[in-house]
Amino acid sequence: MLTGANLANRDLLYLGVSGDGDSASIGIGQFVHAIRRGVNMVYIVENNGVYGLTEGPVLGDRRPGLEVEEGRGQYRTARSTWSVWRMQLGATYVARSFSGDKAQLVPLIKAAIAHKGAAFIDVISPCVAFNNHAGSTKSYEYVREHNEAVNRLDFIEVRAEITVDFAEGELIDVTQHDGSIVRLRKLSLNFNPNDRVAAMNYVHERQAKGEVVTGLLYVDSDAHDLHEHFNTTDVPINRLGAKELSPGAATLVKINNSLR
Repeated sequence: MLTGANLANRDLLYLGVSGDGDSASIGIGQFVHAIRRGVNMVYIVENNGVYGLTEGPVLGDRRPGLEVEEGRGQYRTARSTWSVWRMQLGATYVARSFSGDKAQLVPLIKAAIAHKGAAFIDVISPCVAFNNHAGSTKSYEYVREHNEAVNRLDFIEVRAEITVDFAEGELIDVTQHDGSIVRLRKLSLNFNPNDRVAAMNYVHERQAKGEVVTGLLYVDSDAHDLHEHFNTTDVPINRLGAKELSPGAATLVKINNSLR
């Protein structure tokens, strides 16, 4: 739908906000091709590592050996490969930030909107309601052993907002509501976001140390979008009439013959 809408009207701003489950699992087939085609859009992922709408099972993109269970006092390094995937798929603007770091996140969103091409922002957004780890009363195993439901009641306790404020190049540990920790490292001012391979290597390097790198990871300053790849008309397709869209019988015969 996104690709079709963008082809029909290139003048609109295409801004999508989704979750990591919808993007990395349920909707990955569509998401991959939107990035690969270079659709001119801004795609923001609210990344909390769980399926919040299905009572909080841990997201299925965790990779053994790279991240630990999300328990109390442990480091959450899941989600770190997200941005590397986007670079590998061909996104020409890739950034990551923390939902509590407005000073960093707002400029990244503004720059993504100004970018021409597929822009992806991974926003680490810890879920205050659900976690599915050993010892959690919300894990599937615990519920199986203690389930005696007589009705369905949902209540989410109000939690204080978690915010951070730290300088470029610094590393901080952010304690979440459940006691787990996200270790954030903000990119330094001398980081070069124009080198795709170096950016992917850096993300993997810091990930191995349990750190989640934030900032502008990669940008292609000379990016081309879907319309340039397909050499489409400058006038939005949905504004063209039959005269412009119908090539005529002779032209159609010529096209068909060229494909035989």
